Amino acid sequence: HMSGEPGPLQGVGTDAPARHHPARTGCRARFCDVSEPSRYSAMDPATVWDSFFTVAPLVLVGTLEADGSPDIAPKHQATPLGMSGLFGFVCRPDHATLRNAVATDCFTVGYPSPAMVVQTSLAASPRDADGTKPTLDLMSLSPARVVNGVLVDGCPAHLECRLERVIDGLDSDVLVVGRVVAAHVSDRARRSDDVDDADLIASAPVLAYVHPGRVASIHETKEFPYHRGFHR
Repeated sequence: HMSGEPGPLQGVGTDAPARHHPARTGCRARFCDVSEPSRYSAMDPATVWDSFFTVAPLVLVGTLEADGSPDIAPKHQATPLGMSGLFGFVCRPDHATLRNAVATDCFTVGYPSPAMVVQTSLAASPRDADGTKPTLDLMSLSPARVVNGVLVDGCPAHLECRLERVIDGLDSDVLVVGRVVAAHVSDRARRSDDVDDADLIASAPVLAYVHPGRVASIHETKEFPYHRGFHR
């Protein structure tokens, strides 16, 4: 197919036989030959993530300082952990986000829209000598409804989490794990049987972080061609 549209997938929703992996069938088809130096370059495993682009969510993690003032920090190494209501993000042990989450036993998560890139960038600004972050005064915040925290206004979706555990020993980082105890999704972004998913994303684009150092507004998507009989 030269039109740019993907062709039919063998064994995916069709009656065509599934393509087998050469290791299991003995066929000579080459799917990926990483031994060709003209096609691949050996990279340092410690810095490989800066060698090519990967896509991740971009969220705003909210916590409260000891004096009750809010702290908002952008995170892209953040994801649901399984499908049972756990959420985790990677953090440095010396960051205020970790200190506050442990002290208050909770944190909040906001999923900003593409229109909120500047606000998200402001949340990443360094602290002043007195430890404050004046740029947060430019952000509109509201009290969380269940946990002791704040929500960033304008985010299409919010999570309120109770701290579950902190997993350390990840070299220079830790994994902060929380259990979602409340969630809020705006009507404009919420999935519904009355609206096609593709149309919903087109009307309410999703913000993504393209590591390293770029962002994207996702407004065009296609349904993933799950294999017939696939179950999670």
